[in-house]
Formats: sequence, C-alpha cells, structure tokens
Amino acid sequence: MPSTDPKRPRTPWRSRLHEVIFESDTPAGKAFDIALIGSILVSVTVVMLESMANVRARYGTLLIQVEWLFTVLFTIEYLLRLLSVKRPLHYATSFLGIIDILAILPTYLSLFIPGTQYLFTIRILRLLRIFRILKLSEYLSEASIIVTALKASRRKISVFILTVLTLVTIIGSIMYIIEGEEHGFDSIPTSIYWAIVTLTTVGYGDLSPQTPAGKALASLVMIIGYGVIAVPTGIVTVEISQAAQKFQKVSAQSCPSCGQEGHDADAVFCKYCGHHL
Repeated sequence: MPSTDPKRPRTPWRSRLHEVIFESDTPAGKAFDIALIGSILVSVTVVMLESMANVRARYGTLLIQVEWLFTVLFTIEYLLRLLSVKRPLHYATSFLGIIDILAILPTYLSLFIPGTQYLFTIRILRLLRIFRILKLSEYLSEASIIVTALKASRRKISVFILTVLTLVTIIGSIMYIIEGEEHGFDSIPTSIYWAIVTLTTVGYGDLSPQTPAGKALASLVMIIGYGVIAVPTGIVTVEISQAAQKFQKVSAQSCPSCGQEGHDADAVFCKYCGHHL
C-alpha cells in the first residue's frame, strides 16, 4: 500500500540541513548537537529553579522569559527537522519526533492551563541522543538490546501485572473483612491500596492491621512480595540474554528520509521506510 506521507525532493541545502541537524559526523553537526544538549540542560534547570518559591519571587519574570526563549528556539529547531527530512510526517510520528513536540508543547499550554510549563522537564528525554552524538556505539547497542528485550517480554509482563492486580484485589477484600472500618480499612479500594503497598514491600506505614488475623495476612503478603518482585526480573533477564546473543551493533547514522535512528551498523537501507542510508 503506498505511503500517504508526501516526499519532498532532495535539494542540496536540505541535505546540508539534515547533515547538520541529524548527523554528528561533521564539525558543524557535532557543534549543533552539543549546543542542543547544553540548551536542554539549561532549560530544564531554569524550570526547576522557577518551581522554587524563593527563587521565583526574585527572578520569576526573568525565568519565564528564558523559558519562552528556549521554547521558541526548540520550536524553530523542530520545524527545521521536519523541513530537512523527505518524510516529515513519518518523523513527526516517530518516538524521537513525539518527544521533540512534547518538549515544546508545555510552555504553549501554560497560556491556557497554568502550571503545565513544569512539564517542560520532559525535554530531558532528548538527551537520549547523547549516545549517538558522542559516538558511543556500544551504548547504542546495549540500549537496543534492552528495548528488544522489553518488547519481547511485554506479553509475559502483561500477564504478570494482571495476576498481581487480581491478587491484590482478593487480598484487599479479605483484609477489609478482617479489619473493617474501625481499624482504618474503611473501603475495599483503601484495602487494595494497602495490599499494593505491602506486596511491593514499600510499606508506607500509614495503614496497618491491628488484629492477629490481619497481622498474619500481612505477614503472608510481605513474604509473597519478595517472590513477586523476582518474577519480572527473571523474565526480562532471560529476554536480555537472548537478545544479546543475536543482536548486531547499531549505527550512529539517521535516515535522511524519515529521521529514524537505531539501524544496524552494516545496514544499507532504512528498516523503517526503505530509503538508502
């Protein structure tokens, strides 16, 4: 089925723009990426400072102005990214493309919903590009192995989570019957909350059983909790081991058509859109 994403003709200036923005093989590209990383770190720091009441009282106006400055710069950068690839829609809907748009939306949303500018910190996810920028191909490979393992184990993890949810619902209902409202377990949802906190060995201590039967059940839940924690760890560990055995090294190159990364080191064509690398 033909793609509905329009392709733009490849012009020299667009190729040069793609090389600077998406690649780090040239001095200009590496300088751009390092400047981008510095801007991300500074912008996140500004948002953190703006959330502190004493700092906001003294420098609030300045910090807001700086936030908007970075937002405008990141907006221009995002538009240039779309302009430099042949398939802008393909890039816009990719993982990194979504992160890029989420990095600039909070400030604009703050015009309508006060406080959303603090979601500005989500742009720190853009630092994931640092492994490609600094040519840490070994880290790229390891990250790809983890992603592959998580994808392979998602069904097992989903079944596990469903089992745990069923278990805490039953345990919470039993504890509600045993303890009752007089001991703080005033509803089944509250009891389920206690069961989750206890099963995961977090133990906030804000709610605890008082009767001997309740304490016995709590002790059982705590012991079960240690066994439950080991299950997802084992599942992911096995998948990581299997993925590592068959995984190839990852290239630091990005596709000039869709902007996707994570290609095998010996890849000639993009595995997402088929464009020549």
